[in-house]
Parts: sequence; structure tokens; C-alpha cells
Amino acid sequence: MTDTSKLRNLFTGLLLLFVALTLLTMAACRKTATWSDNSPHKSGFVTANGVRLNYLDWGGSGPALILIPGMGDNPHAFDDLAPAFTDRFRVLAYARRGNGQSDAKGPYDTATLTEDLRGFMDALGISKAHLGGWSMGGNEITAMAGTHPERVDRIVYLDGGYDWSDPAFAAAFKTIPSIYMNPPASAMASLDAWLAYQRNVWLPGVNDLSRFEAYSRELVVIQPDGTARSRMSDTTAQALVNTLLSDRRDYTKVRCPALAIYAETMADVHNGDSALAAEALAWEQKYMAPFRAASIERVRRELPSAEIVNVHGTHTDFIFTSREQVVTAMRRFLGQSAPEA
Repeated sequence: MTDTSKLRNLFTGLLLLFVALTLLTMAACRKTATWSDNSPHKSGFVTANGVRLNYLDWGGSGPALILIPGMGDNPHAFDDLAPAFTDRFRVLAYARRGNGQSDAKGPYDTATLTEDLRGFMDALGISKAHLGGWSMGGNEITAMAGTHPERVDRIVYLDGGYDWSDPAFAAAFKTIPSIYMNPPASAMASLDAWLAYQRNVWLPGVNDLSRFEAYSRELVVIQPDGTARSRMSDTTAQALVNTLLSDRRDYTKVRCPALAIYAETMADVHNGDSALAAEALAWEQKYMAPFRAASIERVRRELPSAEIVNVHGTHTDFIFTSREQVVTAMRRFLGQSAPEA
């Protein structure tokens, strides 16, 4: 083959590769352009405690209700839930540092994260608020109520009434089925593959993808070649895990009224892949069920005035599958009756 032929073949190969990448990028752009987040919120940023925090504001009138998502999550977790309260409250949610679109800047200990919450309230001119914490968000609302009681009206644990630093949970965390914590490579092949992973592994009990799609999309960044990568770095994730497993909660300093809502399981043991459901059930029965029972007893003992509500669903999907029960319990607890259907 002559040098000219080699150059021509090389040029042709590069051209075909360029066309292929362009088509993939255009397809990804078309998919992004045709999708929109229909939850009625505004998105913004504030600087609090030296970091830039992303937040969503659903508006509303009345006292502020601030919702805090779990570790690695983003405020879109509440897209489906938040609108149920805007008739009586101004509803907001934010991404803690290192999560979502907020700055990934340490440290990530509970004391720092709690000061982020206080700074968030200061930046928006909120002197006092109701707080709702999902999962790890229970750490911030507990600490905020204990260290800054004058800023907190009532707190709601959204399956967040757990002391994740308990050695019993540390043992459980080490043995949780790996697919939940480490998505397979196939799940990162495209946006569609990622959404399918979220639906089939974490949320098989929720039929309507649109209810959690914005949340799922925010968890990843789509690359020019169409593949997905986690928005949160491994370093940040490990730092947050370290906080989760080491910072002990102190319920005894909480003086405000508390509502603790508990889902029945951590992962889905009824829907989706039968083999995965069976594995999740075995893990649930051995580790999570006794830890949940002990956690509830501790809350009752150290927060004797706390109201306990048990709902159907999993740690991830209960705000979808038991939405009506969650909304009714929260509105009653926060001082308002549930609206008519």
C-alpha cells in the first residue's frame, strides 16, 4: 500500500469516527432537549459557610419548610413531594456540599454540614424553619435542632431516624448487595441505561418514571460519547461515608417536636428482579430489620415526645409509594390538616 493510500485510509477512518461521535452527541442532545423537569420550582445558588450550595424553591406562603436529601442525593428527590405543602409553607430543598450541583469542598463532618444549613437559612433570610431530613439528612436536622434550637420549629425524619454510626449499621453496610452501591458498567453505558438501572434496582415499585427522572438525571453527568459518570467523585463519596459511619447523633439535645417516619425495608424485596429481591430480603432480615427496631426504640427513649409513623415502601421509594400517608402525617404534625383530594 502506498503512503498516499495509507493517508487516505487514515483520513477516512478519522472522518468516520468523527461522524459517529457527532451522531452520538446529537442523539444525547436531542434526548435532553425533549425532556423537561415539570416540578414547579426555581433553581438557585447561595454561598453558605464558604461553599456554593444549589437549591430548589417551590415557593408557597407561610413558614419555611426546608428538606434535606440523603447522602449522594440531590434536591430533586423532593420534586414529587414538595408541591403538596406549598399552600401552607414555603418549601425549599438544597444539595449539601459535595452533592448535586453544590461545591465539592471539604470538610464533610456533621458540624460543618450543620453550619452549611444555618448559612443557607441566613443567606435566604430565614430566621426559623421546619426541617425535614431524608436518610443522612437526619444528621443535619438533629444537630441543627440541638445546637441552634432558636432556628428550628419542628423536625421530620424521612426514614432518617437512624444513627448511622451505630456499629450494627456499619456491619450491615459492609454486606449490602454490591449492585446497590456499585452500579455495573452496563448501567453507565448511556443515559437510558442509567435510568433503567435506577428504575429496576432502586425504584422497581414506582411505575411512573417521570416522578423521579429529574432526581436520577442529576446523579450523573453525560459525557460527549453518551456514557454516564457519577456526578459525585469517589473521594467525596468516601468522605461522606466516613462521616455517616462515625459521627454519632445526640438526640438528647433536641427540644423541639419531632416526627419520625420509617419505611418498611431498605431495598425492594417485592418488586423487580426476583433473585435480587431475594438477596435484599435476606440482608434485610439479618441486618436492617433489627437495626430499624433498635433505632425506633432509641428514638422513643431519647425523644419521648416524638411521633412514630410506619409506612409501606423502601428507603428510596416510600415518598412515592406512600406519598399520601407521608403528606397527611407531615401536614398534621406541622399543624395543618391534609387538603382535600
